[in-house]
Amino acid sequence: MSRILSSGAIAAIGLLVACALPSGAFAQAPKLTLPLTTLQTGAALTAAQAAFARCQRDGYTVAVAVVDRAGVALALLRDPLAGAHTPQMALGKAWTAVSFRTDTTEFAASTQGGRASSGVRDLPGVIAVGGGMMIRAKGVLLGGIAVSGAPSGDADDVCAKAGIAAINDALELE
Repeated sequence: MSRILSSGAIAAIGLLVACALPSGAFAQAPKLTLPLTTLQTGAALTAAQAAFARCQRDGYTVAVAVVDRAGVALALLRDPLAGAHTPQMALGKAWTAVSFRTDTTEFAASTQGGRASSGVRDLPGVIAVGGGMMIRAKGVLLGGIAVSGAPSGDADDVCAKAGIAAINDALELE
C-alpha cells in the first residue's frame, strides 16, 4: 500500500539528512574534477627506445613497455628475437609498478611467500619479478616502464633505468 507523505514529513526527512551531513556540506559546491599529470606518448616512446637500446648494447633481446599512471600502455617495443611472452610480461611489470606504487624488484621481495602481503601476487595481472619501475617527476607518479627478456630482473632494471634517465631531465624541468 503506498502512502503519500505530507509536506511536513518531507521537511522533517530533509532536516534529518541535512543534520547527518558534515557542517557546510551544502555551502560548498562539490569538486567535480581532479588535476592530473601523466606521461605523454612522446616521452613514453623516448624512454622505451632508450631502454631498448641499452638492452641491445648489452646483448639482450627484450620487450619494453611504458604505461601511463593508470597502467594503460603508451609504448611497446619488442625485438623480433625476443620470446613471445616478453611483451605481456613487460606490460604486466609496468602495470604492477604503477598499481602498487613500487618498483617490481622491491615488490617481489616484499610479497614473497609467508609475508603478510604475499596474497597480492594472486591478483590477475600482477607480475612480481624485477624489471618494472615507476616513472616519477617532482614526487608525482607519471607512469611506469618495464623490460622483459634480459637474463635476470636486475638486468631488466638496468635497461629500465636507462629509459627513465633518457627523459628524467625533461620531466624535472616541466
